Amino acid sequence: MMNNRQESILKYIVESYIKTVKPVGSKSLCKKLQCSSATIRNEMAKLEELGFLEKNHISSGRIPSEKGYKYYVEKLMKPKELTGEDVLKLQTIFQNQELQLSDAINQCVEIISEITNYTSIVLGKKSMDNTLQQVSIIPLANNKIVALVCTDHGIVQNKQFNLPKNINIDEIVKTCDIINKMLIGTPIRKVSERLEYEIKPIIADKIKQYETVYNIFSKTFHDFASKVHENVHVSGANFLLDAPEYNNVEEVKKILSKFDDENFINKIEASDDEEGVNVYIGGENEFDPNVTVIKTTFHRNGEDGTIAIIGPKRMEYAKVVGLLSYINEQLNKED
Repeated sequence: MMNNRQESILKYIVESYIKTVKPVGSKSLCKKLQCSSATIRNEMAKLEELGFLEKNHISSGRIPSEKGYKYYVEKLMKPKELTGEDVLKLQTIFQNQELQLSDAINQCVEIISEITNYTSIVLGKKSMDNTLQQVSIIPLANNKIVALVCTDHGIVQNKQFNLPKNINIDEIVKTCDIINKMLIGTPIRKVSERLEYEIKPIIADKIKQYETVYNIFSKTFHDFASKVHENVHVSGANFLLDAPEYNNVEEVKKILSKFDDENFINKIEASDDEEGVNVYIGGENEFDPNVTVIKTTFHRNGEDGTIAIIGPKRMEYAKVVGLLSYINEQLNKED
């Protein structure tokens, strides 16, 4: 257990290092805590032994470790309230009825990067609570068609196909009508199963090239259900270049390249059991051990996803957690 003085020392060192990027020595703490330099040095040594502090050089002051940052976030930090100006910027977006939700959230992450000077990212996805509202077929030139799938929450996806010459467009339309009659109102996650066991036997009796026709609709629904991310939007990736801890060009390139890698982007996405605002420092996150990832989830109007802020481990935690807490509240409140 850490005593009150040790907590005060850790809090001061974390907040000082966040602002200055300079190791903290005992002298700067003496006046603040009204203790002798020797007492402060002893307490700092204990905190180092416990793994909350570390030092870059033998003669330097201390800096927070990942464990120290984590303790600070969980025990010592109070989320910072947004300024009136920042609230106004975000409310202007949230209250704009002409914006689709995905566009509003994309604008929101732009504001987040502007406020924090960190990289922000949104991973939007379809909610599997959506139900099938309509399937449409649009004929195009050169024996091509577009299959449109719409849900009850207004999510639309289209997929283009090249029809074999032996397939009559009328058979595609006829199958589409059968699907609309039988599957409207079916949850998206169950459409493929019902298509296989209920629709396929019916069209086998009515459609000549039913296997080819079936595969068109099966592929369309499969892609709709399996395409998790409708929207991946990264803002302020260049802010990593301004962080003094990332003076190694190769290290920055490695981190920036991960924003273009779907495997790493997927690691940012929050899991189903993550609620509120969650902080993952260094080795705690799967994106990169040299950054902190702070994220929250949203679920609104049939869409859900993750908003994350990515920056150095020396992050303004109070400001970022306060900001994401506000956004979480705005996006998840009932209309």
